[in-house]
Amino acid sequence: MLTTLAIENYRSLRDLILPLGRLTLITGANGSGKSSVYRALRLLAQVAQGRVIATLAQEGGFRSTLWAGPENHSRGMKEGWQPVQGTVRSEPYNLKLGFGSEQFGYLLRLGLPIPGYGAFGSDPHIKEEVIWAGPWLRRAGTLVERENALVRVKDGRGWQVLAHNLSPFDSMLTELADPAQAPEMFRLREQVRSWRFYDHFRTDADAPARQPQVGTYTPVLADDGRDLAAALQTIMQIGDASALAEAVDDAFPGCTIEIDCQGARFEVIMWQPGLLRPLRAAEFSDGTLRYLLWIAALLSPRPAQLLVLNEPETSLHPDLLPALGRLILQAAKQAQVIVVSHAGRLINTLSQQEDVHTWQLEKELGQTSVQGLADLERPAWHWSS
Repeated sequence: MLTTLAIENYRSLRDLILPLGRLTLITGANGSGKSSVYRALRLLAQVAQGRVIATLAQEGGFRSTLWAGPENHSRGMKEGWQPVQGTVRSEPYNLKLGFGSEQFGYLLRLGLPIPGYGAFGSDPHIKEEVIWAGPWLRRAGTLVERENALVRVKDGRGWQVLAHNLSPFDSMLTELADPAQAPEMFRLREQVRSWRFYDHFRTDADAPARQPQVGTYTPVLADDGRDLAAALQTIMQIGDASALAEAVDDAFPGCTIEIDCQGARFEVIMWQPGLLRPLRAAEFSDGTLRYLLWIAALLSPRPAQLLVLNEPETSLHPDLLPALGRLILQAAKQAQVIVVSHAGRLINTLSQQEDVHTWQLEKELGQTSVQGLADLERPAWHWSS
């Protein structure tokens, strides 16, 4: 389980160290930085997939994702009697991302390239990667470290060089994770690759979830929900079918769902009280379809190590949010869950859990901070020097 998320210089997240629990709820007003936390987590996951550079490009380019304010706000800037202005920087522009757990930690530092890369001169370069044992970085606990093109792994009391010419746009997690030479790197890569992210499912008239789809065993719902029918059928056959039926009845009293299998094509149908025939997926309201997508994602028979949900309340009627909250609480028994939301009824339902970590973000002078979290209460975290 992750215990700490650390982000520096990513959009409004100038310096954010966030404690994480089994269930973590991140809330705050619009524009407070909630979506930036979600995107930063996705960036960390993209590192293990080899797509972090492409993802940053899709966000508008590396420079546009960097913290746009001064390196530090002076006392006068904070009190309002001095205008916000830039100063001479003490360190180069860097984007830093990292996480810690009781077993392993990882950090990534991205920076601007040196001149001479032609048309790709705006692509960020991976300057540093470190894997260590324990919740925070200590020199004695360092297991694998990468500085620019050089990667080396701890070997007894010394170091073994794994590569000395690694490309600046390739992560050591994708290029050098070997279960024999670097088992810690291999294990961490597979852990990160198991993370799942669910954002805004498509529910329009042409959404794949509304159409009959070829079905195979689907223990994990796709992030766009295209294999909904197959995922629900998989839960019915090898997962917790009773929990699925209870979740449907909790949200839509008296209703049941079935999967209509026409040859190899699967389609979701719903029986509702008072009707002589079932409704097909194409007839579902947006909220009904979206809720069924959340059921398939949260009741997966193959639980994720980390499940990140971004504004799951979108398009749902407020009366459905308590049921969604109960579904999330059930999923948190099998996986670590991070929920980003600003829906009051969902927040109230989740907050009733005793061990939930609830953090409210706020923004001052363009910088996101955690309300009520003092510096001394933040988890121990050290960036590499």
